[in-house]
Amino acid sequence: MRVVVTGTPGTGKTTATDILAGNEEFSIGLDVVHLNEVIEREELYSEVDEERDSVVVDLDALADWVGDRDDVLLDSHLAHYLEADRVVVLRCAPEELEARLLGRGETESKASENAESEALDVVLSEAVDRHGLENVYEIDTTGRSPEEVAANIAAVVEGERDPSAGDVDFIDYL
Repeated sequence: MRVVVTGTPGTGKTTATDILAGNEEFSIGLDVVHLNEVIEREELYSEVDEERDSVVVDLDALADWVGDRDDVLLDSHLAHYLEADRVVVLRCAPEELEARLLGRGETESKASENAESEALDVVLSEAVDRHGLENVYEIDTTGRSPEEVAANIAAVVEGERDPSAGDVDFIDYL
């Protein structure tokens, strides 16, 4: 099985998947791979965008690196671009998301851009377009502990949760 955990930066992907990887309480039977670390380490990008302080990922090279790995949980805001059996989309209220991003040192413009993206359901829409409603699981992380979010991801992996998409609505932020 291949599960991807995706979402706008700041929704809690890496924190929750770290808990899954390092906590025996959650024995999901999948290796956790943080794709953003792989992208940097393996230089799977075509250029550096100095203005946005980010890299432009080569999605074909990333897909080649992932290959036919099974029994893996892949974490990244880009993970939904890869083949997957289940797609977990973490969501967060834009105001809280913006505060999280500013708290970790992101610029005002980057935090605002990501909050707007979250309000517009950008990652969720892309995930549904690529994988279909029947394979997407939306989890709202707003005001929830990382352990609660990890438990919800584990429920998806273990088949204890039905697919859901479109239940979370942040459009009023705009």
